[in-house]
Amino acid sequence: MFGVAWLSIAPVKGLALLAVEEVELLTSGVADNRRFHLVDERGELYNALGDGRLLTVVPDYDGDNDVLTLRFPDGSTVSGSAGVDGELTTDFYGRLVPGRLVVGPWGAALSSYCGKPIRVVRSDVSGAAVDRGNGAVSLVSEASVAELSRRSGTDVDPRRFRMLVGLRGCTPHEEDEWLGRRVRLGEAVVRPLGTVARCAITTRNPDTGHRDFATLRAISAYRVPRPWSEGIDFGVYGEVVEPGRVRVGDEVEPLR
Repeated sequence: MFGVAWLSIAPVKGLALLAVEEVELLTSGVADNRRFHLVDERGELYNALGDGRLLTVVPDYDGDNDVLTLRFPDGSTVSGSAGVDGELTTDFYGRLVPGRLVVGPWGAALSSYCGKPIRVVRSDVSGAAVDRGNGAVSLVSEASVAELSRRSGTDVDPRRFRMLVGLRGCTPHEEDEWLGRRVRLGEAVVRPLGTVARCAITTRNPDTGHRDFATLRAISAYRVPRPWSEGIDFGVYGEVVEPGRVRVGDEVEPLR
């Protein structure tokens, strides 16, 4: 039997992941997942590729009360209502995402921590600040991560891949076989559309932000590229066909 092994979200794209016990999966994804993103002084997308220290900053967002909190490694926090002022459109790898600059202490705190100007942006449309416009949901199996660990001789942390849903009960990379099929996740139904091309962010330790594992080299050492792959792939992304609540421990069922 397949099941949901874990769920993780990133209220601020590029900062640390949060493990959660349940999510409400909408057609646009999880409302508070990647609700905010970061840009540099030129207004260009900025994340842990530019500075791994961002992965050590833990975000939290209370959407009901519109309160954004960032917790830094030294224990300090900045928190408050995430008001916005001023329009800014961010280029997400060729896809333009409209948003508004967030007014408050978060940008200054991140700028001080990283030693360069950083601004926080709230996208106008919930679920828009993802790497792929049709990537409302992403999945990877425990077995795939375990296979990479076995092949590389390294205990690989699944958080490196920053996926929404972890799957248990699969064989290694069995999720690849679900492309184009409807899959029930708890109360929701999703359709995986493609495999996720990985980038160098996966080489960074999710706790320290340091580069400590040649993830892409380890994957490509045994994963044979497929014609539809956009690069070195690991896990799948897709769309939400039927919205619903998904909880850790829920049953997962590929549908005929």
